[in-house]
Amino acid sequence: MTTLFISDLHLSPNTQDITACFVQFMRNEAIHADALYVLGDLFEFWIGDEDRSEFALLIKNEFKTLVASGVPCFFTQGNRDFLVGQRFAKYTGVQLLGDETVIDIYGRKAVVLHGDTLCTQDTQYLEFRAKVHQPWLQWVFNKIPMFIKKKIVAKVQSGIRDEKEMKSLDIMDVTPSEVIRVMEAHQVDLMIHGHTHRPDVHTFEINNHPMTRIVLGDWYQQGSVLVVNDSNYDLQTRPFFNQSI
Repeated sequence: MTTLFISDLHLSPNTQDITACFVQFMRNEAIHADALYVLGDLFEFWIGDEDRSEFALLIKNEFKTLVASGVPCFFTQGNRDFLVGQRFAKYTGVQLLGDETVIDIYGRKAVVLHGDTLCTQDTQYLEFRAKVHQPWLQWVFNKIPMFIKKKIVAKVQSGIRDEKEMKSLDIMDVTPSEVIRVMEAHQVDLMIHGHTHRPDVHTFEINNHPMTRIVLGDWYQQGSVLVVNDSNYDLQTRPFFNQSI
């Protein structure tokens, strides 16, 4: 059996190829797993749990069916879907995790997170993150009519695209000292995260102790899945197919 990890799918009604690959993954692969972990940015932008669109219902029902089949599913909010909340969890059966969570993977402890908080050089983003994670601001946003929310989100997404074009790749990558701090704080030798869109397995040492940091890939051109069993781990890709859902 295996435990599966995914992140940075950036699903939206406009990405039929990604959505089709995700649906196939859920129905043909995740259904056979011990557990599924989604480490943020499942959506290009989750506008709120009250979204009743056909697309939102499709994605929620995939999780609901998976959990009902007996596969536990865990979800860490990313920078694009920080509004995924308790109503989403109640409907789907997904268990929401905190920003940093220590889990046991076949006897080995690991800390899992989205990864955005590791990018400490990107101070502009971290300031934005602190603002939008304020409970009172999220409460206010959730009370706004859906058509106004969509306009706000469209403006935010445009601003994000413009900012990314101006930022260096180094700023948007993790800060090594923050990686070490988090791993030491949780007393683990394995970290799994997404966010940077740079899939890789990094090995290093802290005080002569071997450490591993696994970075999940995005789903822009192909699916990306970390497959873990009781003896090893493997970063794998999944091809897109021209298919309807």
